[in-house]
Amino acid sequence: MIRRAPVLLVVAKAPVPGLVKTRLTPPFTPHQAAALAAAAFLDTLDACREAARLTGAEVVVALDGDLAHSVSEAAIRSALAAMRVVPQRGEGLAARLAAAHLDASGSFGTTLQVGMDTPQLEPVVLAEGLDRICAPDGPDAVLGLAEDGGWWALGLRRAGAARCLVGVAMSTGHTGADTLAALKAEQHRVEQLASLRDVDTLDDVLAVAGRSDGRFAALARALYPVEVAS
Repeated sequence: MIRRAPVLLVVAKAPVPGLVKTRLTPPFTPHQAAALAAAAFLDTLDACREAARLTGAEVVVALDGDLAHSVSEAAIRSALAAMRVVPQRGEGLAARLAAAHLDASGSFGTTLQVGMDTPQLEPVVLAEGLDRICAPDGPDAVLGLAEDGGWWALGLRRAGAARCLVGVAMSTGHTGADTLAALKAEQHRVEQLASLRDVDTLDDVLAVAGRSDGRFAALARALYPVEVAS
């Protein structure tokens, strides 16, 4: 039997002004907030592309929204040209995440999923996480918790295990803990990745920009020219 390559899965939303990063307005305008989201998306795709080179994985993007109305449309389309793109489906974020794992790799494929809110993530961290769930002695899942109580990455040896997400309330201060509990309730062995900070608020923007390079950090400094958090 031919073994399918593992998948680095990016679950993303088209950066349309007024529809993304609304917690950043104010101080940013809707267009500026969408530009920050676009920069974060592009940085994430860069990190996944490099991690895929290191591991032999395929990059799949589960996309919601209309790129035709997005900020940085041309740059995003160019980045996506070499990747497989699937539409998001399902009612509610939890259902869309579960469906994205299945659509990316089938029930028995291996997936490592991230969003577009951690532009500071490093390819080596993604590669190490994927290597762990692909290793014969590795865990069934890896989970990267976010500092706000959510999670930024979920890796599954068998993508069908994402069904446990459907019972987890998303976007709460305990989503990370609840996801970990849901995985363990189904007897999955879980290892945790390093914790990262999601970008949702101005404080997050300044903190992440102060600790990283790339499009997002450069744009954040240009739009909000104050000393960023160390």
